[in-house]
Amino acid sequence: MTRRTFGSALMAAGAMRADGPRVIEHVKVFAEPGRYGGWPANHGVWSWGNEIVVGYEVGYFKDNPTGHDVDWSRPVEHVIGRSLDGGRTWKTERPLGLRPPANLKVAGLVAAEGGKQPAACPGGIDFTHPDFAMTFRMSEINGGPSRFYHSNDRGKSWEGPFALPDFGQPGTAARTDYIVEGKHELLAFITVAKRNRREGRVAAIRTRDGGKSWDLVSFIGPEPEDYAIMPSTVRVGPTDLVTAVRRRRWIDVYRSNDEGASWQFLNQAVLDIGGNPPCMVRLKDGRIVMTFGYRLKPFGIRARISKDNGLSWSEDIILRQDGGGTDLGYTRTVLRPDGNLVTAYYYNEDASKERYIGATIWSAG
Repeated sequence: MTRRTFGSALMAAGAMRADGPRVIEHVKVFAEPGRYGGWPANHGVWSWGNEIVVGYEVGYFKDNPTGHDVDWSRPVEHVIGRSLDGGRTWKTERPLGLRPPANLKVAGLVAAEGGKQPAACPGGIDFTHPDFAMTFRMSEINGGPSRFYHSNDRGKSWEGPFALPDFGQPGTAARTDYIVEGKHELLAFITVAKRNRREGRVAAIRTRDGGKSWDLVSFIGPEPEDYAIMPSTVRVGPTDLVTAVRRRRWIDVYRSNDEGASWQFLNQAVLDIGGNPPCMVRLKDGRIVMTFGYRLKPFGIRARISKDNGLSWSEDIILRQDGGGTDLGYTRTVLRPDGNLVTAYYYNEDASKERYIGATIWSAG
């Protein structure tokens, strides 16, 4: 069980009212000397009441002059953290079913203890099972194949990997973002390679037979000059969806009124955060909360709130701003039964020290 750390956070101007957003506590999900915990947004988060599961990677720390401070020459594990008390305490689990395929290299990292190669999915997955979870994973960011796994016991064991089609694209780089539509119907949002085989643009895909076959539904936005990747999507009506997309330094927001068949650009939710993916959740009162890592000084974790289904956004809510460098963020957020939020991320208070997986428990007010 990890030890808890407590701290205070400053809120942006206008959010300091007693009934406004407030941080309850910061905790550590995973922290080990000499290790590098990273990238929850690449894996996913799931919750069943106060039981929360978040995926992330564990490698070895190495202080690099640029980029991520991870030792690219040593293996990385795909693991999960589980909390049974609403995110206050956590244990690390290493399900055998989540081991990446043998000899797989992901973003330069070599997977530890390689698992099975992706196979064709037989279909029939019950997406409405009360303990269902699903994760999509990629082999590399520009144009490799992708795969998916699913669980019917809250992530204790996983079936897969199953191969995801390339949809006629140069390649895919799938991460976890999906909406269950029925027993065997699921709408997912992935990144596919651009025509030049570089990352990437966002596409909506759907299965109607429990994962056996998949169809390309639509692209979200035009093919960008740089990249548009790592979507996060919420349902706001019977056929209405809102998705947020990571751009190089900002976040774009789109809306669909026809179950993902077409999309309209709404706005740039944030203009410059130094480059980090969004995560959106919808509160019980209908507001949308977006969280993201902030890779500019002062480094940290922030949020914004929309009261009108993504048409406009609040000023930044600063969940924490004690980061030691840019190598942080990749948030995943869930809503607890009591209305409070749990936002998980990877973090450092000192750029020369290990990266850990942290979480902030907070109220949106």
